[in-house]
Amino acid sequence: MPSSTVENYLKELYAMQLKCEGDLVPLGKLAEAVGVTAGTATIMIKRLAKNGLVNYESRTGANLTPEGERKALNVLRRHRLVELFLVEVVKLDWSEVHEEAEILEHAISDHLLQKIDDMLGNPTHDPHGDPIPAATGEIVKRRLISLADSQLGPATIARISDHSPQFLQFIDEQSLTPGSNLEIINRNDIAETITLSVNKKQFQLGINAAEKIFVLDEST
Repeated sequence: MPSSTVENYLKELYAMQLKCEGDLVPLGKLAEAVGVTAGTATIMIKRLAKNGLVNYESRTGANLTPEGERKALNVLRRHRLVELFLVEVVKLDWSEVHEEAEILEHAISDHLLQKIDDMLGNPTHDPHGDPIPAATGEIVKRRLISLADSQLGPATIARISDHSPQFLQFIDEQSLTPGSNLEIINRNDIAETITLSVNKKQFQLGINAAEKIFVLDEST
């Protein structure tokens, strides 16, 4: 099994690739995400390139090779299944499980992970609405749009992108967890707020918060 440091690089690079839409990920941004200097990130990326896990172009950036992506998806699978296990079985609050999973994802074996997957009924999404890769590497894709960009009318929450405990606790208090139904009543571009109705209760939500909440995109 690769070291936890290697796995963290692969996982972050995969996440950033999705945002770059196929372009190489700048090493400065990768270094910031991993929490190291640009020089340290460059040394690691060169090592990963030598091992066939990334493609690296000097002064441009890097992206994952097919083998690197396979390993990154395996890390994400472990992380997200562990999160769901901690919520569903251990009964931890969903605002607590991200940091715990950051530790456990590097220690759990594929054999134990499969047992957890089977016990949970082979779920497709973690507590935050992020897709759980299958053992084969396949990943369920859904059309999502941020609450901030959604049209007025009914919507179903599918994913929360901010995993910080404070934000998740706020989301819980407002009944905005994945699977919840709501209605977007109004949008105030000057005040940068949207008015929501959840469980027959209306309240305003700032656009910054709404950008971290994703709903199913029902548009055609």
